[in-house]
Amino acid sequence: MSALTSGRAYAVLAAFQAADAAACVGPIGPIKKAFDDVGVPEELRRGIPIVKAASAVGLLSVFRFPALARLTTFMLTIYFVLAVGSHLRVKDWSPNLAAASTFLLLFATMTAKGPEVRGR
Repeated sequence: MSALTSGRAYAVLAAFQAADAAACVGPIGPIKKAFDDVGVPEELRRGIPIVKAASAVGLLSVFRFPALARLTTFMLTIYFVLAVGSHLRVKDWSPNLAAASTFLLLFATMTAKGPEVRGR
């Protein structure tokens, strides 16, 4: 078992996504600034907490539906490709680019490896 394939890793990332979804509802100041910096339109901002909450549920599905959890990591990989692309498009070299790039690599690796599936 790898640290990235364990149910615990998926659960921790689900908790992070849920907290991030809550922070995006307002959004809190640093998130609003990040959205402003990369030019996220207002109509898309309203959907981001929903997407993040759905991803938390998808990551937690690892315990009963590992294929859904793997699909979720794939969709998060796409999300972070778009996030990294947004930062690069506007030449935003802030730590947010590094964070988005790190999550891109994390979720791409998790997608490639897939979750640990215990025998039934």
